[in-house]
Amino acid sequence: NLLAAQSSFVNAFDISTMFTRSAFTHLSRGIARQSNNQWSRAFAAQAGQAEVVLVGCGAPNRGMGWYHAIQMLEGRCPSASLDYIIEPWFLGPGAEGPGGPEFNEWASATASTYGTTFGTSVTGLPDPKQPRVALISGRTADNPRLLGECIKAGCKCIYLEKPGAPTVKELQEMKDEAEEAGIEVLMGYNKNVCKYVRKTREFAETVPGSHVTFVSNNAYENTPESLGECFERNAEGMLKNMAIHELALLVSFYDVSVENIESVTADKEFSSMQTLPGPSGKEFTDFDKIKFTIKTKTGKEVSVAADRCGGTDSYATVTNEEGEEVFRYWMPDEEDKKTVEELQAKYPTAMPYFFTQDPDYVTVKERAAKFTATGEEAEGLATIAIAVETLRVAEYLTPTLMEQLK
Repeated sequence: NLLAAQSSFVNAFDISTMFTRSAFTHLSRGIARQSNNQWSRAFAAQAGQAEVVLVGCGAPNRGMGWYHAIQMLEGRCPSASLDYIIEPWFLGPGAEGPGGPEFNEWASATASTYGTTFGTSVTGLPDPKQPRVALISGRTADNPRLLGECIKAGCKCIYLEKPGAPTVKELQEMKDEAEEAGIEVLMGYNKNVCKYVRKTREFAETVPGSHVTFVSNNAYENTPESLGECFERNAEGMLKNMAIHELALLVSFYDVSVENIESVTADKEFSSMQTLPGPSGKEFTDFDKIKFTIKTKTGKEVSVAADRCGGTDSYATVTNEEGEEVFRYWMPDEEDKKTVEELQAKYPTAMPYFFTQDPDYVTVKERAAKFTATGEEAEGLATIAIAVETLRVAEYLTPTLMEQLK
């Protein structure tokens, strides 16, 4: 019968069978036989919603794409209908490897509960029924190809996770390709819409001679094994990965550009750079923590600190002309800590930083989806033009700071 066939289909994940005719699995409990003998989902984007294609889900509890999916499936982004999830690794060569069985179990449950369609490739997607947005959250190196495929798949808008591409050249080419196709590309720089950033900037404006420092923390274990895995998985480097959000803030709000940087100075007492082997045995050199101050030619000054092993919370500080700290605002604040605790209880093995930035991830996705569906301006979201300059700044700063720390 149908349910038995679906169960066998899902659990076996026989890739050669699954994708003979199409790159998509149809695993929904809510599917219904139509007169043309095709399967259609019962839970698809409605009028006023964007049809979302999540490209690059990653492992449950670890992948950023997975957490994006969770937020949309739970209905927290009302303008977004998660209709398709594209995961080429765990639905393909990685199905039996580490994380594969767990992903496939989650995919089966998700398809059954929500009617989401899973597949291995954007190519072959059916025509959109509602305005389509692609949320690309896979490997950075794949993004240039994926953006082109999403444009061909009828996407009106593309939400691109940071940093967007491995190099400035590739990201600029992606920007040009999207502009030629008339496609808007918005970036997942969620800190641009964060409460703590807004409140810090507002307070700093009231303090003569104020200086702002943005502090970003992750909760990796401070061991060679943990950091080595981190360095390999995020091989683009800290400034193109973890701290890229702070660089986007500098580009967006502090006039920072490569041409406008007068000086950059590393805090050598705080900062640390290591060369460590990753799981593959290959060695990677990166910052495990870095702090630096940028002065611009237009007279602005701002600092950034990032620590892979600093904990789960991020914050920003304001100091006065005497260097005394007069303001500090945390993410999450007291108001949001209850939500963090609830999410930690619900998803105890998930990455801690998912929860501290949870409301901002929702905000960015909802604004991108609403723009796609209705044309309403996506207020505060960084564009790909901001992303290009941010990546230029990251590529400029990395060798400069590494040289200072030798």
